[in-house]
Amino acid sequence: MLWNVTTTLLGGLATTVEIFFLTLLFALPLGLIIAFGTMTKFTPVRWLCNALVWVVRGTPLMLQLIGFFYIPGILGLHIWPGGDPGRMMATVVAFSLNYACYFSVIYRGGIQGVPVGQREAGEVLGMTKSQIFFKITLMQMIKRIVPPMSNEIITLVKDTSLARTIAITELVKAGESFMKSDGITWPLFY
Repeated sequence: MLWNVTTTLLGGLATTVEIFFLTLLFALPLGLIIAFGTMTKFTPVRWLCNALVWVVRGTPLMLQLIGFFYIPGILGLHIWPGGDPGRMMATVVAFSLNYACYFSVIYRGGIQGVPVGQREAGEVLGMTKSQIFFKITLMQMIKRIVPPMSNEIITLVKDTSLARTIAITELVKAGESFMKSDGITWPLFY
């Protein structure tokens, strides 16, 4: 019994870790792109990015996950492969978009939190816009965004359990399966 529980929970842990790292891999750069979109001077792109962030941050992740997985099938669009790979892909896409929107707000706050005088000093020194961004703004932004990004990353670890809403067996669902089938609770404390 102990061996069966351990192997099942380790399989669930592997799924949880996979969701976590794939989400971070895609959400961190996408969040920076969305942040630039919300700060651009090109109005249609700014409105589109702001609307996306507003909708995604205003709806529950569980609802987004269900929508990403089931709505294309209801509409007759079969964009996800069948079985567990399709469920995992839908989960990673939903989580990545959700966390990219949250990360974009953090990035934007970090960029806008750098005093304008710092950028002006770079211009006076003859730096290009990209040099100013990478050597002045980005370096100061990083220290400002570490605490809120850490909070979001911790939240991501906890949110991976929502993947079970579309039947992905992650760590918590693997533990609950023993509670339901065998009536034992200790796998949840494993």
